Amino acid sequence: MTDDVVEHRRLIIAGTGIAGLTAAIYAARSNNDPLVFEGDEPGGQLTLTTDVANYPGFPEGISGPDLVNDMKEQAQQFGAELDHGIVENVDASDRPFRVELANGDAYTADAVIAASGASARTLGVPGEDELMGYGVSTCATCDGAFFRDEDMLVVGGGDAAMEEATFLTKFADTVYLAHRREEFRAEDYWIDRVQEQVEDGDIEIMRNTELLEIHGSAEDGVDHVTLARNDEGYPSEALDDPETEQFDFDVGAVFLAIGHTPNTGYLEDTGVELDDAGYLQTESGVGDGETATAVEGLFGAGDVVDHHYQQAVTAAGMGCKAALDADEYLESLPESSQAAETAPQADD
Repeated sequence: MTDDVVEHRRLIIAGTGIAGLTAAIYAARSNNDPLVFEGDEPGGQLTLTTDVANYPGFPEGISGPDLVNDMKEQAQQFGAELDHGIVENVDASDRPFRVELANGDAYTADAVIAASGASARTLGVPGEDELMGYGVSTCATCDGAFFRDEDMLVVGGGDAAMEEATFLTKFADTVYLAHRREEFRAEDYWIDRVQEQVEDGDIEIMRNTELLEIHGSAEDGVDHVTLARNDEGYPSEALDDPETEQFDFDVGAVFLAIGHTPNTGYLEDTGVELDDAGYLQTESGVGDGETATAVEGLFGAGDVVDHHYQQAVTAAGMGCKAALDADEYLESLPESSQAAETAPQADD
């Protein structure tokens, strides 16, 4: 350890999405004095959702930002401290952990909860940012019901796109599935499911087709999109090709289903186990009640672990488990091993 540490904390939580904030609430109530860093996406993906209708306890719904802000206030009321820092590295070679921020600050901690989430991949096309949450979404189960009886466009060719397209048939007039190549990446199971919906007239597949632009406004939502199609695939790379067709297409909602990137880069040198996609692996996996990683004292919660459900309520459940698991770990530490006695302390 170096001696340029700002302060020592009993518990540090990386992330202020639903998992991180729930962990902060439980950890603060357990007198574990959590310090919570917001990261580069404060509030997580829920801040991109204008209306959350399926989070228990809100029969009239609640906006994503309002839910996040309420949870922040609740965590702070119990004694959690929130900071705008971005965790850049966790050194697990010794105890306590050394947590380094992007701005150069450093802390030590007896335990760490990684709740840094996963960032939905986007296309970067015009209109995407402006209309995110206003007809553009990365979560069909979160937002599909708001566009009932509209024509909807799903972009992607993997399992996620197939699953979202199938789900959206519950609400859409027609679901259009646009994929930039001829062949899909999805498993046969999902391709078969989609094909059944195609035969029923609920889904129409648009192969070798890419989204170029989304048109609309925050007030009125998505009006239409601009697409490109070329029989050879990847039409956005061949816009000058006379065989590439560009055309406007009327839809009322756009769902981007091109995958997520888990925010685990700061954990790569800790010795934690990551799967091939970079998701954090816990000892018993999602849903088995344990959030401990292969590194003692380091716990995972929310979308940084869960690549399957990715719902606010499941993230909250995992955040609760992580805080309880971390508390059990902290209680098991010998008094002499806790650096609180030797490292600088924050003022109460």
